[in-house]
Amino acid sequence: MSIAIISPGRDPKIWINVLKKYQTDLDIQVYPEIERPEEVEMALLWQHPPGYLSNFPNLKLISSLGAGVDHILSDPAVPESMPIVRIVDEKLTWSMTNYVVTGVLNFHRQITRYQADQKRSVWDMSNPEIPVKVGVMGVGALGGDVMDKLHYLGFPVYGLGFTLKKDFPYPYFSRDQMDDFLSEINVLICLLPLTPETEGILNIELFKKCNSGTYLINVARGKHLIEEDLIPALDEGYLSGAMLDVYRKEPLPEDHPFWEESRILCTPHIASVTNPEAAGPQIIENFRRMKSNLDLLNIVDRDKGY
Repeated sequence: MSIAIISPGRDPKIWINVLKKYQTDLDIQVYPEIERPEEVEMALLWQHPPGYLSNFPNLKLISSLGAGVDHILSDPAVPESMPIVRIVDEKLTWSMTNYVVTGVLNFHRQITRYQADQKRSVWDMSNPEIPVKVGVMGVGALGGDVMDKLHYLGFPVYGLGFTLKKDFPYPYFSRDQMDDFLSEINVLICLLPLTPETEGILNIELFKKCNSGTYLINVARGKHLIEEDLIPALDEGYLSGAMLDVYRKEPLPEDHPFWEESRILCTPHIASVTNPEAAGPQIIENFRRMKSNLDLLNIVDRDKGY
């Protein structure tokens, strides 16, 4: 019985050390040097090669190495009956919220503008604060925490989701109320799960409906954004700027136009990074539950996409 770690481009040593701390006799095989695929019963995945899981005839459980699972659900080689679990960690929420709050405050207090002024020796005290009303697309654990913290800081917050919410503490809009939602806000934060329904939702038609000069923050998935629509939306004034942590292709290609666009702040997918020390016990617990045919932790609802 073996666990396979399939996470191309990432050093697996920290994961191996953490997992063996909780179960010393654990047999771990690491991609691409997996010599006994028939013994693998649990696979730990992050951006695995599509179709690769067909090499494991006795696979019983898939675990994402992060909170996201779109990289797994998009692989047609994953059987419909295969259970999938993900990592749920309060530290992930804490880090994500801090990143988003940083972006909102940057826009509100115009730090990027003052950095540009400094390079040109410009002293401009006009309009030191932009009034901000924040809209959060995706109001699950991450989005809810973002809204709580921004509300505490005194910002009006509005939520948009794809499921019915009763007794939601803030103004809430459903998908078919998108136009009303966009009319209320001038900071748009995407924290939606990536599903067929949400892929490409950040596009020029949506940007046209935004209040002029809206600021975009995308920390969900790169495929939410139609990238070729972003700079035209900035040129037309639908958006005033954007802060992006995720992209359709990662690492962002060296010739990508976002690198040279001063109105776009790019970070390298670091808004919220899984902490192996926190994730390790969850993985081992699910491994043991799988062996004992017990209910799994943090199981993914395929219909919802998370």
